[in-house]
Amino acid sequence: MSTQDSDAASTAESATRTATGSDADTPTAEPVVDLSGVTFGYTSTPVVTDVSLAVDQGEYVAIVGPNGSGKSTLMQLMLGLLEPDAGTARLFDESAVRFDDGERIGYVAQHASAAKEMPITVREVVKMGRFAHLTLDRVGDLNRDTIGALREAPLETVRAGLGTVPAIVNAIFGRLSRSDLAIVDEALETVGMSAFADRRITQLSGGQRQRAFIARALASEADLLVLDEPTVGVDAESVDAFYDLLGALNDEGITVVLIEHDLGAVVDHADRVVCLNREVYFDGPTEAFVESDALARAFGTEARVLTGVDG
Repeated sequence: MSTQDSDAASTAESATRTATGSDADTPTAEPVVDLSGVTFGYTSTPVVTDVSLAVDQGEYVAIVGPNGSGKSTLMQLMLGLLEPDAGTARLFDESAVRFDDGERIGYVAQHASAAKEMPITVREVVKMGRFAHLTLDRVGDLNRDTIGALREAPLETVRAGLGTVPAIVNAIFGRLSRSDLAIVDEALETVGMSAFADRRITQLSGGQRQRAFIARALASEADLLVLDEPTVGVDAESVDAFYDLLGALNDEGITVVLIEHDLGAVVDHADRVVCLNREVYFDGPTEAFVESDALARAFGTEARVLTGVDG
C-alpha cells in the first residue's frame, strides 16, 4: 500500500471511530475475520504474501483484484479451508482451520451455478442450511454420558427410553422440526423465492439459483456471508436485484465479504474495498479506493474503464 493510500485509509478509519463514539477506552468485539501476516503458496511461489486484514461484525467488504491475484485463495484462508504457510488466520476469534461452528457461515461459491444439474427443489436446497443445527450438543438437559451413548449406539439408546424426546430423534435421524421448517420458509420469503420453492434447481435462471443459495445461508442463521464471484453468468437485471438483496441483508446486521470481478458493482455497493494482487494494494473505504492509484497499480489502466471512473 502506498503512503497516500495508507494515510487515506487511516484517516477514514479514524473518522469512523469518531462517528461511532469508539476510542481506546471503549471495548470492541473481536473481528469476525482476522488475518495477520498471512502467506500461502501451492508451490514454492506464494499466491498471497504477508496479508493482514480484519473484518468486523456488520461490515460489507469487497475483495477485488485481477485474475490470478489470489482472491479465492484468500477466501479459503479466511474460512479455514487452507492453512497459512506463515502468519495466522482467525475466524470468530478461533483458529480458522479449527473452527467448526459452520452454521455461523453462509458460503455462496463461484461455481454455484453447477448446482443446475442437481435434481432437487429449491426448498430442499434451503433445508440444507438447517442440518448444522441438528446436533445432540444442542439438546438441553442431556449429560455427557447420555450424549456419548447416543453417539455410540443411537438406536439402542433411543429404544432404551429416550425415543419420546423429539429433539433427540430429529438430531439422530436428521429430521427438521416445525420451527426449522418455519425458518426455511422465512429464508425463502426474504430472498423472494417462495413462489419457486417447489421448482427444481434445474429450472431456475442463474440469478434465481444464487438467491436459493443465499436462502440456504440465511436458513443456517449465519452471521457471516461469503460470496465468491456470485454474479458470473447472471443477467444484468438479476445482478441489480441480487445486490439490492445483499445490501438489505447487510443492513440487518449480516457481515458480507464479497469477492467480485465487476469493479463497477463493487464501487456502487460495497462500503470497504480490499484490493489484492498477491499482496494488499489498498484497504479502506470505497470512495478512497476510487480516488487512489491502487486501480492502476493492481489492475492496469483498463481498470478505469471497468469502473466507469473518469478521474
